[in-house]
Amino acid sequence: MKSRLAIVLVFPLLLTAALLAASSDHSMKEWRPGEGWGWVWGEEDEVGSLNEMTDASRLAAVRLVTQGKTYDLGVLYDRTSYKWPGHSPGEIMAFRTPEGVKRQGDLPFSQNRSGTAWHSCALFINDNVATQIDSLAHATEGEDNHWYNGFQEAEWGGDWGPRKCDASTIPPIVARGVLIDVAGYKGVEALPAHYPIGREDLQAALEKQTTQLKPGDVALIRTGTLRYWDETGADHDKLAVHDSAGLTLDGARWLVEQQGAMMIGSDTSGLEFGPHPQEAEGYREKMGSFMPVHNYLLIEQGVHIAEFHYLEDLARDRVYEFCYMCATNKIKGSTAGFALRPLALR
Repeated sequence: MKSRLAIVLVFPLLLTAALLAASSDHSMKEWRPGEGWGWVWGEEDEVGSLNEMTDASRLAAVRLVTQGKTYDLGVLYDRTSYKWPGHSPGEIMAFRTPEGVKRQGDLPFSQNRSGTAWHSCALFINDNVATQIDSLAHATEGEDNHWYNGFQEAEWGGDWGPRKCDASTIPPIVARGVLIDVAGYKGVEALPAHYPIGREDLQAALEKQTTQLKPGDVALIRTGTLRYWDETGADHDKLAVHDSAGLTLDGARWLVEQQGAMMIGSDTSGLEFGPHPQEAEGYREKMGSFMPVHNYLLIEQGVHIAEFHYLEDLARDRVYEFCYMCATNKIKGSTAGFALRPLALR
């Protein structure tokens, strides 16, 4: 009788201890509810909120995979692809071709019995095209043109890209990913132009999905824009109709300060809400910037921004929680990891 009573009394204590241990494994090191992050990782930090990843958090994300099904979140890019107008177009040019190699014969091994030759291409491409993750050096503000952690252009800029917080500093990302399907919540194929996504829409979409955000998540917001990408995003007019729907500053603050989102992304070229052209001047005057969400996330909070993530397959299968994996191109001086192929594993 005494042994049974002991078990009854001890079990709740053991359960509570186990839950506390499990939660502490994935607790945030520097995130504070109501505040988010900020410049809290030291004067030389170039990583921001992604510092929160640990072996334990990555292992927890990988354990979400139960089926092995993989979703490709990258879009196919070529010279015709839609992009934000503030970036240069890209060209992929044949540098060596089998026919040219053999005709020119300029290398000692160009002529050989088996007829072996090769293709190689020279790329003239912007570092903010296709599926991408903005580095913390991407956005600047103030007369001193400073970015995250107070790094200034006068000291850390250069002819070969920024020398602090470039895209090569973005660590491999393995984290719990959450799809927030706002277009699905609204019952539309894609949100209309200039649709502002605030905290109410985010909360309502999550409630409809019965999905809960957790500190350290990668939050991906679906507007439906990329359902019109087709093969390479060549229909600029159709994409532009929906590309201006996006996250408001209020929505961004809720995701970071209240929910602890470690990275925020969407299926548009710029993540954030774009006002109607007739209202743009007033919006800039009110917000102090034409891209206040970028400034808040990248500069103030050190939260990276993911753009042009293809979310249609996840939405179709109603996959709202998954293991998100992405590693950016290690190109020194680049201001974004570009033409990426992130994965969502279920």
